[in-house]
Amino acid sequence: MNSIDQITRNILQQLENNGRISNVELAERVGLSPSACLRRVQELERCGVIKGYRAVLDRSKLDGGFTVFVAVGLSKQRKTDQEAFEKVMLRSPEVIECHNVSGAIEYILKVEVSDLAAYKKFHTETLGTCPELKSITSYIAMSSPKEI
Repeated sequence: MNSIDQITRNILQQLENNGRISNVELAERVGLSPSACLRRVQELERCGVIKGYRAVLDRSKLDGGFTVFVAVGLSKQRKTDQEAFEKVMLRSPEVIECHNVSGAIEYILKVEVSDLAAYKKFHTETLGTCPELKSITSYIAMSSPKEI
């Protein structure tokens, strides 16, 4: 994809708001014919601008809803330590997001569990068994007024 014009930006905004919108409705909202709109969406998918579509879940209705953001510091910043830590996070269903960041820590995690006891178990049995860890700081979400 060479450049992203205003119509394409509008398409992306509409899809971010509702990934299940029909092509006909999307085309109408952005001012294109359905065939032209579909071609643009397919090109955005082909070139990787649109990475996929997903369902946004209300975890409080799925024995979840207890959200903790976890700042993780590693004892060493070696590639092997990062890879080992990331491998554990990829296998952990409680970890909804894992971001490698710059600054005083190496990772920020978004963890979703049912309650404080479940988080303590994750903290102890998953994070607590990673030999690469130097520090763990937990931030319990009180509410999420804006969330994807």
